[in-house]
Amino acid sequence: MLLLMRFCHLVSSFLLASISVSAADAPKWKALKPQTPAGFTLKTLVVEKHPEHDVELHVYVPDGEGTWPCILDIHGGGWKARQVEADKPMMERLAQRGFVTALVSYRLSTEAKYPAALHDCKAALRCLRAHAKELKLDPERIGCIGGSAGGHLSGLTAMTSGLAEFEGDGPFKDQSSAVKACIVMAATQDLVAANTGKKNDGALLFFGAYCDDKPDLYKAASPITHVRAGVPPTIFIEGEKDTLKVGRAEMMAKLKALGIKTAVHTLKNAPHPFWMSDPWCAETVEIAAAFFKEHLGEKEP
Repeated sequence: MLLLMRFCHLVSSFLLASISVSAADAPKWKALKPQTPAGFTLKTLVVEKHPEHDVELHVYVPDGEGTWPCILDIHGGGWKARQVEADKPMMERLAQRGFVTALVSYRLSTEAKYPAALHDCKAALRCLRAHAKELKLDPERIGCIGGSAGGHLSGLTAMTSGLAEFEGDGPFKDQSSAVKACIVMAATQDLVAANTGKKNDGALLFFGAYCDDKPDLYKAASPITHVRAGVPPTIFIEGEKDTLKVGRAEMMAKLKALGIKTAVHTLKNAPHPFWMSDPWCAETVEIAAAFFKEHLGEKEP
């Protein structure tokens, strides 16, 4: 019995030491705050006024001469929380890598039901193109990125590029809302598979119904539904400590079958939402900058 007690004590000591070492080795979470980088001006454009919320674009415009490719960020927050400020540090860093970067403040689920948010994202893209000269961006080279609920909207915005029924009634109808490249971060892409038989109150607030009551609505709002020839290259960034994102693997398989570039990057020890804090924001920016430079190109003199 004494030998058994000693053995158990040694095992417990080893496990505690291992946990201590793992905790010491784990990355230290560092909160980030927005700070407009030197050499850029932050401009705000009103895309469209609504009684419940004015849709706005916050754009980091380089002070220098030239024309830059552009990236639009679609923030997360469960479709019901406005997280533009939390996404700004990531977009500031991407701007410094050679892009005009923008963030859209779309209508939340507490303000208007789907498809209002998607229509706002489409209107924001058209607005960017309408103001291309002022914002020093190339209207032919625009991509999008989003995380969590914003990842759903980023994927849906990209996969529905060129489909008129998803445009909405917003302004700048003479402009395109298509994107040339897309990044989805930590987001479900098949809302039917994720919500069938479940009572997801966040989805209820966004759609106005549960999936079991309106499965066709959830299907039409799922990015995976609209994967087809001609949709843009799309990659996925996920956190190792986050939950499974339903439909991501299946959507990648559909993209690959069509010969459309796709990949998944899993960030070690990263939680949800990893892009709002370091060291994972820095890692995200490295991946995103390389991907967008490959598909959107560099600044033109």
